[in-house]
Amino acid sequence: MPDLSRRVFVLGAPLLLAGCASSRATVGALFNRSNDSGFNYREIYAGGTENDHAYPPINLNAIDPKYLRRVVAAPADETPGSIVVDPDNRFLYHIHDDGTATRYGVGVGREGFGWSGKATIKRKAEWPRWTPPPKMVKRDPLAAKFAGGMPGGVENPLGARAMYLYQGDRDTLYRLHGTNDPTSIGKSMSSGCIRLLNQDIMALYHNTPVGVRVVVRPSHGSAEAS
Repeated sequence: MPDLSRRVFVLGAPLLLAGCASSRATVGALFNRSNDSGFNYREIYAGGTENDHAYPPINLNAIDPKYLRRVVAAPADETPGSIVVDPDNRFLYHIHDDGTATRYGVGVGREGFGWSGKATIKRKAEWPRWTPPPKMVKRDPLAAKFAGGMPGGVENPLGARAMYLYQGDRDTLYRLHGTNDPTSIGKSMSSGCIRLLNQDIMALYHNTPVGVRVVVRPSHGSAEAS
């Protein structure tokens, strides 16, 4: 199967692990797909340091293998370059122009079940700031501490990256983002939109320019934890 190049990753890994502020182009190159065989999960889900943010490796034993990154046949009738979110099956597809797609496992929150449709990524952020919604601030004392916003970092619920979906100039309030809880992947939680492992959202982010079309399929499930 096409995959992230082991050779490119190994040569570029010191840039991630050394804590230097690599350029977007350099970091993005580490995540490009290639024609080498199989993903090396221990490499692509390794920890690292980026701009003083140290993120841990993923415990592969804590996640159902079907939710780890892989290349699959693309969903039918989807535009190359676009992103398709299937909330009920907990998958996100990044469509390629060769009839394949990179599939990522995701976690889904209440907001992830409650919105569907077509949108465009109009804004992206690295180590984004998180501001809890007013309802969460009222019901959760911990969230109330960050009513003015929580700086980006490993403990931030948005994780390493966020991509913001718009319809025209209207913010849908729907996000694709990382997570500070890897065990939430493949599950539905009480809050949040669509969350990916930090290493996965970093890969998707660097291969997804502003302006990409996103299709979120309707959900027939529930937002209860699973």
